[in-house]
Amino acid sequence: MQTRRIVTLTLAFFLLIIRVSVAQTDGSYKMPPKEIADMLLAKPTPNVSIDEKAQWMLFMQSNSYPSVEELARPELRIAGMRINPSNFAPSRQNFINDIYLEEISSGKEYRIAGLPSPLSAGSISWSPNEKKIAFTQTTRDRVDLYVVDIATKKAVKINKEPLNVLVGGSYQWYDDNTLLYRVITKPASAAPKKPVMPKGVTVQENTGKAIPRPTYEDLIKSPFDEELFDFYATAQLVKNTNGVETKLGAPAIYSGINISPDKKYMIIRKLKKPFSYAVPAQGFASVVTVNDMSGKMIKLLADLPSSETAPSGNDNVANVSRSFDWRDDEPATVTWCQPLDSGLIKKDVAYHDAVYEWKAPFTGEPTELFKTKMRFRNITWGNSTLALVNEGLTGKQTTQLDRFDPSTGKLDILITRNTTDAYSNPGFPVTEKNKWGRDVVRTIDNGNKILFNNPTGSSPKGDLPFLASFDLNKKEQSIQWRSDEGYFESVVRVVDFDKGILLTRRESEKEMPNYFLRDLKNKNATKLTSFKNPYPQLDGVVKEKIHYQRADGVNMTGELYLPKGFTPGKDKPLPVLIWAYPAEYNSAKDAAQVRGSEHRFTLINWGSPIFYVTQGFAVLNNAEMPIVSPDKNKRPNDDFVNQLTMNAEAAINKLVEMGVGDRDRMSVGGHSYGAFMTANLLAHTNLFRAGIARSGAYNRTLTPFGFQNEDRMYWDDPKLYYDMSPFSFANKIKTPILLIHGDADDNTGTYPIQSERMFNAIKGFGGTVRYVSLPYEAHGYRGKENILQMLYEQNQWLDKYVKNVDKNEPKKDPKAF
Repeated sequence: MQTRRIVTLTLAFFLLIIRVSVAQTDGSYKMPPKEIADMLLAKPTPNVSIDEKAQWMLFMQSNSYPSVEELARPELRIAGMRINPSNFAPSRQNFINDIYLEEISSGKEYRIAGLPSPLSAGSISWSPNEKKIAFTQTTRDRVDLYVVDIATKKAVKINKEPLNVLVGGSYQWYDDNTLLYRVITKPASAAPKKPVMPKGVTVQENTGKAIPRPTYEDLIKSPFDEELFDFYATAQLVKNTNGVETKLGAPAIYSGINISPDKKYMIIRKLKKPFSYAVPAQGFASVVTVNDMSGKMIKLLADLPSSETAPSGNDNVANVSRSFDWRDDEPATVTWCQPLDSGLIKKDVAYHDAVYEWKAPFTGEPTELFKTKMRFRNITWGNSTLALVNEGLTGKQTTQLDRFDPSTGKLDILITRNTTDAYSNPGFPVTEKNKWGRDVVRTIDNGNKILFNNPTGSSPKGDLPFLASFDLNKKEQSIQWRSDEGYFESVVRVVDFDKGILLTRRESEKEMPNYFLRDLKNKNATKLTSFKNPYPQLDGVVKEKIHYQRADGVNMTGELYLPKGFTPGKDKPLPVLIWAYPAEYNSAKDAAQVRGSEHRFTLINWGSPIFYVTQGFAVLNNAEMPIVSPDKNKRPNDDFVNQLTMNAEAAINKLVEMGVGDRDRMSVGGHSYGAFMTANLLAHTNLFRAGIARSGAYNRTLTPFGFQNEDRMYWDDPKLYYDMSPFSFANKIKTPILLIHGDADDNTGTYPIQSERMFNAIKGFGGTVRYVSLPYEAHGYRGKENILQMLYEQNQWLDKYVKNVDKNEPKKDPKAF
């Protein structure tokens, strides 16, 4: 009897090993159902760029997704960057594969001669007078710069040496015939070669300075990495006028170049050694200078240390000058900000920041412009008596817009609001070009009013974009135009406000987004594009914005998609996929606001859950997951798991009440913080049959200096970190969970080790879990084969554990373990 039992157990164990081995080795690429694959690979609609006067449209067509083979090409991962070692460019880019022009008045399409083939264009921009268009062309071994003449419809390569586009952008227009760009100083073949035997050990040391930095990926890790970064980032600045190149200054690591409005000076930021092992390149030590247009330094503005010692926490900043820029309303005046609280927002001071200016020729002393009571954000300049100042506090979810009068130095509050109060958001100030070609605030009514464009337009009726005027004296807003209900139409550009001419983009749930030239005075609109529906697979699918309330009274919404032909109440309830991403709120009133519009056309990207409505699922996309401060003395995350549970219960109850969802066949999923949410719901509730968690962080002790909007460190509140980490409760996750992660994830905090350790923990306690590692993928997935595999995996998981589950089998209750 004992012998027979041992044989039986041995056989079972042997079969288990075979099963596990097959699961681990069966890694060949799979295809999802045809409807899903066809939607993913549908030809994307071209992007459109329209000149200021609405005379020309530039169409930019991209292919769908690159192959994994392209992602697999060699790359260097140093200084927080991913570098193509063959062409001095980022290794992971999306390119434009075709461009063409259309004259708006005639509707005639023009092909552009001289385009390189195959085209891999990027950084497309119009010249100041909008008679030319520039773009970069990236090949395996170099980056070049092309200029298209609108009059001749011809593209010409203008650079001699290959461009270096790794740090600080690719190029910028100086005037209509001149561009500035950076070129390589040595060929890629001269790159340092990694020695078989290192010169020595790698040593990092800290001598008493606090360095509370986030968990960045791809940092410098050795002296050899330093050599590589120095080689690939160093470039020569060049000025090209009508094809004639002139070198400006000496080679350096240029991380920023900003030309003055009068085009006589440049603000230049150069990175310098020693390079940090704790922060990415944008945080390296640097010098900021004013230079003339020959490259000669005129004035040193700042010698900035590495950002690695900047204090952690929302609204804390390094105790150094920041935000160097030019005044757009003057020929050559530098502005910058300086903290007045040593960079510590909790310091009890009347003002936290001061903004200064320094006028050319920079021989006098800088002068103070104004002080802010919150953190200074930015300025939109207008004229000698008007500028708009943004200040705010991220930690308190507060933002403020001020009116600044440069002639008097007076700062007047216009709007103060909560950043989560979508209904009170006025939008963005409408700008126009001044005599220097700079964008400045557009005023109307003799300078007494400005214009705001709100391309979202949140309201209790859903998103309805609008254009409004704002009285600077009365501090009152007046809607000038708003999208019709039943549509989602936003202003792309105010072409001529006095004549009432707007360029808009209009769509509905059944109409593809297309561009219109709208005449408000004559109340008509001319359709400029006629893009067609790329997804016939979704014909007949019903989309609805649903409203529901959770147990504590907070109102929520979600976008519900129902399969073609399904009738609630008549047909049997459906299996459900709920897809969400949590958001923190200090105000329950703000959390209850309606967000989104049911009248937007459904456009599918790789990460969308909507694919599965074609497989018989009801899909609740963008299901709101508000995490609200329980009271004034607590923060949103103090009640995280409880509120996640209330959110999920409310959504499920609504779907069941509508006759749409089968309570016994619910699933939940999300990406990044949505994956974190998913794992928590499976660890603490028995509401779901299965979950899908993509590229998440599950152990918060691996992000000890804060995460999302949480600025408390692990050592401030270790219990919070433990309680919010689903990894802490991996022993209770018995509901089947599918973990997917890119093996080259570059996002702060979501290293692949998060999913690896979560998989091992759940497996170690006998849970049902599958871990899919996508080769060469970062935080967002790009490789065609990888994405098709992801869609296949998700479909198989939902089909097995949700759609076709044995409803007599009870759901796994974490409390039982």
